[in-house]
Amino acid sequence: MKFNSIADNPTKLLAMTGYTIIEFISLLTYFKLGLSDSKFTLEGGKRQNSATTYKNSPFPTNEDKLFFILVYFKQYTTQSMLGATFGISQPKANQWIHFLTPVLAFSLSKAGVAPCRDMRELPPLEPSIFSHDGSERPIQRPKDKDKQKENYSGKKKEHTVKNNIIANAECAVIFLSDTVEGKKHDKALADASNYALPEGSVLFQDTGFQGFNPEGIHVLQPKKKPKGKELTQEEKDTNYEISKTRVRVEHVISGIKRLRIVKDKCRNWLKDFKDKIMEIACGLHNFRLKFRPWKKMEITT
Repeated sequence: MKFNSIADNPTKLLAMTGYTIIEFISLLTYFKLGLSDSKFTLEGGKRQNSATTYKNSPFPTNEDKLFFILVYFKQYTTQSMLGATFGISQPKANQWIHFLTPVLAFSLSKAGVAPCRDMRELPPLEPSIFSHDGSERPIQRPKDKDKQKENYSGKKKEHTVKNNIIANAECAVIFLSDTVEGKKHDKALADASNYALPEGSVLFQDTGFQGFNPEGIHVLQPKKKPKGKELTQEEKDTNYEISKTRVRVEHVISGIKRLRIVKDKCRNWLKDFKDKIMEIACGLHNFRLKFRPWKKMEITT
């Protein structure tokens, strides 16, 4: 399969990559920069000369390379199936995946859509509406017993890893926390991330962040039902209004998880790969919003 064989079919391109042709071509501009800036060869060695496309390459154009890696992220088939689809062996598919993944990450950073990973590096922001939540992703059961215990999520009843995300009013991911073991509590991860949102901002959160209240930030959270008692109708109405805005961060997570690589069980054991793919998935979501913006979050209470 080559990009040219699918480029004239917008429905298939969207289904296979998650991107329209306009979005694909726009991302390609930054992807080319990433390819030319790559410091490694396909085999993983340090590059000595400028990158060139070798004779009989299975991906002779930059479009083919971007198409390949986007299909991998969107579909997340086995490498054997991916290789068969693109006419290469499984080992070659593996090489191309690990060569192009950092290129894609670099491209999204250059496009200015990659989420911030350190609150100290967050660009200056105006006071606004933000919403945050935790997102768990299933992984294969670790072989090490200690890691099995560490990554087992009682909530999901399986082994997972977790990130917290912060979305702004436009539903773009502005911050992605470190990837941690699935059993870690959302609030504990938020505390460790040292949130630094603009003073006077409003932060929507669910009851999983009970007790999380950053200084100078107005937190809106549904009220829990008291033990043995019921909420008043007024409290229920307030909870409903808060939830109408807070649920938008759930929509953001759903937008990120359009990519099956962060929805299905992760089969890759390479160090830091689980973290990198989530960062890329957030960046791809943000890039798509530049062309298909969502309705902004608004305070309705």
